Amino acid sequence: MMELWPPSASTAQHGGFEAQNGSVQSSELRSTLQPLPLDPWDVVLCVSGTVISCENAAVLAVLAVTPTFHAPTFLLVGSLAAADLLVGLGLILRFSSIYLVPSEALGLGTAGLLLTAFTASVCTVLAIAAERFVSLHHALTYSSVRAGGRTRLTLLLTWGASLCCGLLPALRWNCVRDPSSCGSIRPLGRHHLAALSISFLAAFAVLLQLYAQICRIARRHAQHVAAQRHLAGQAGDGAACRGTATLALTLGAFAACWLPFAALCLRGHRSSAHLLLLPAAAGSILNPLVYAFRNSELRRVLRALCCGCCSATMSFRSQTPSEV
Repeated sequence: MMELWPPSASTAQHGGFEAQNGSVQSSELRSTLQPLPLDPWDVVLCVSGTVISCENAAVLAVLAVTPTFHAPTFLLVGSLAAADLLVGLGLILRFSSIYLVPSEALGLGTAGLLLTAFTASVCTVLAIAAERFVSLHHALTYSSVRAGGRTRLTLLLTWGASLCCGLLPALRWNCVRDPSSCGSIRPLGRHHLAALSISFLAAFAVLLQLYAQICRIARRHAQHVAAQRHLAGQAGDGAACRGTATLALTLGAFAACWLPFAALCLRGHRSSAHLLLLPAAAGSILNPLVYAFRNSELRRVLRALCCGCCSATMSFRSQTPSEV
């Protein structure tokens, strides 16, 4: 059959353009199918996530198998371990979403998981400081029963707020539609990271105020006990030094891990994501050392678990929040 509309020169030229565009697209497709070069810092973050997961899984295992550690005092420690465990899993998923299973949905889910975990971790650190303050301020009337109800309500509010924050990247609180507004940690934009940094600075200010009050109350109690025992120069100074060392360790770990994150986010321009995530990951590595493994009885149970000789009948002394 004869063609009704024979091909014109323009049509032939258009076909040539299509063939050229097809070759360009196929070359681009081949380039996208090539694996991304492995960044050593991403490997460091993935290894850090593995270490974080193992540390905090060990803490949760000890708290789960020991009846004494089911007391309300240790609920906050368990919540912190659960939050940091999610941080470790989120860092491993981040590596997978970049190199193993590249996916926008997985990237958004990983960002939401990390945001939930980091928020829960910081809020739980604040809750631990608040519980220590209450236990010292009301030392004579402190009740573990009322503390249990208060702690459970605090954890409910903490994890509820953290889950709401984690859902924000999936609810268009991201820069997927406007890549030019992306910050260092995609898919969060620069304005989103600035809001997070301001929140962390506010949390650090509250933490500083709480521990300043704790230090003041602890020194006053130590001086009062020392005066009753006629050992004001020795016992008072020793207790004050131990309390000051504990507070310095807690505040120093928090500041060293989160202040660099807040400062880099507030600078406004894009920095390397590793500069932001590495200090935050270091915080999740240090938290079990600061809040859990400093407890001698918890370390004893962990050693027993590692040896396979942990028994439910092991006796432990109950502890107050100020000792945890």
